[in-house]
Amino acid sequence: MFRSTLLRTLTLDPLDHPLGHVHLGAASALVRVGRHLYVVADDELHLGLFTLGDPGPGRLLRLFEGDLPIEKAARKAVKPDLEVLALLPAMAGCPEGALLALGSGSTPERQRGVLLGLAEGARPRQVDLAPLYQPLRRHFADLNIEGGFLLGDEFLLLQRGNQGWAANAAVRYPWAELRDWLNGAGSVPAPRAIQPLDLGELAGVALGFTDGAALADGRWLFSAVAENTADSYNDGACLGAVIGLVGHDGRVRRLAELDGRWKVEGIALDEAGDDLLLVTDADDPATAASLLRLSLSGLLGQ
Repeated sequence: MFRSTLLRTLTLDPLDHPLGHVHLGAASALVRVGRHLYVVADDELHLGLFTLGDPGPGRLLRLFEGDLPIEKAARKAVKPDLEVLALLPAMAGCPEGALLALGSGSTPERQRGVLLGLAEGARPRQVDLAPLYQPLRRHFADLNIEGGFLLGDEFLLLQRGNQGWAANAAVRYPWAELRDWLNGAGSVPAPRAIQPLDLGELAGVALGFTDGAALADGRWLFSAVAENTADSYNDGACLGAVIGLVGHDGRVRRLAELDGRWKVEGIALDEAGDDLLLVTDADDPATAASLLRLSLSGLLGQ
């Protein structure tokens, strides 16, 4: 059992939120750039910005126009369900790099993405993910993209399995082709490979991907949770979470169960690369998302 440390809850200035919320709730992905932490939440139209080591309220940056319904079920039906946040290198139109936020694809409303340059004053650009996701719908009976990151010359999307028929898989794209498509300079890329990955179970419930992060040596880490649900739309009780290590050969080499019943949805390496930062989703709008730290000692085999 690996023990994590609570660093803070993801509080907000209520004047900064369209509904006056005092925290970010359903954190779903995390990117670190220096000491800046970028967090997407699957029930928001905004990106959260926090500073590592600063306990003060975070800021919000609007990604989509409009407003979401207040009522939970109505909000769930129309939200973009941003589940992926990836850091991209410098590219055309984004000389300082960019953030790529992607919807899960689990419903037609959730096929929207956003490309946001890291330069000061950059404006978010909408991305229609339907052409990218359509081939995946033919492959997966219950599409649910939950993680995405660069790994060498490839961009990986993580398909999340559940208690139903859906399986976990890593979908690998040539990064150059995906980059050109995002810039409007190429056709939609086809996956280079779709690799099923068996994560096993925790407390009798299937583990499903929630995020991933590349290591400098070509291996990669992932978070997965045991959520007792049979489909990609409905939430279920979270019975625990694990952090896993995938080797150079693409096989799962280690699984580390986390203490508590945190529903870990996003991960990012800290500045030194020795620890992992994690954000959580309580599936309860009244509960703030948490930022945790986990030592990687003993997990990486070093």
